[in-house]
Amino acid sequence: MYADITATDIHHLRGIPGAHQPQFLDALHRDHSEVEDRVRTNKVLGLHNLPSSSWEINRGWMLTANLAAGLDAWVRLLALHDVVELIDAEPETMRFRLYHLPARLSRHARRRWLRIDRTWPWASAFTTCWDRLNALPTVT
Repeated sequence: MYADITATDIHHLRGIPGAHQPQFLDALHRDHSEVEDRVRTNKVLGLHNLPSSSWEINRGWMLTANLAAGLDAWVRLLALHDVVELIDAEPETMRFRLYHLPARLSRHARRRWLRIDRTWPWASAFTTCWDRLNALPTVT
């Protein structure tokens, strides 16, 4: 006969119905692991460069890194929800497959043209993402 033991240091669960059950604690810890994964992602996107000797530099860098993490999360949610190779990709993979674009921005007849290299394997994923983001309604 085996017995499972679950140890936790969460004190604010007293008085919540069902909080003593292992399934409740498992769901709570799984949810917390998603938070830890986002913190890890934010570190990859720039938070690993903290701290600096200046408060202003740290504040600006924190804002920039959090904006990058938010933009990355929203692009995945709104435009890459069905691209299997990129939906759960790490930030380095997203950077090399989608954000570092081998293309040329040119102007002709008062219009801007983005000319993507034809041999780039992620061109269709980028154009799908671009079209979906452009199709979103503008915020007023």
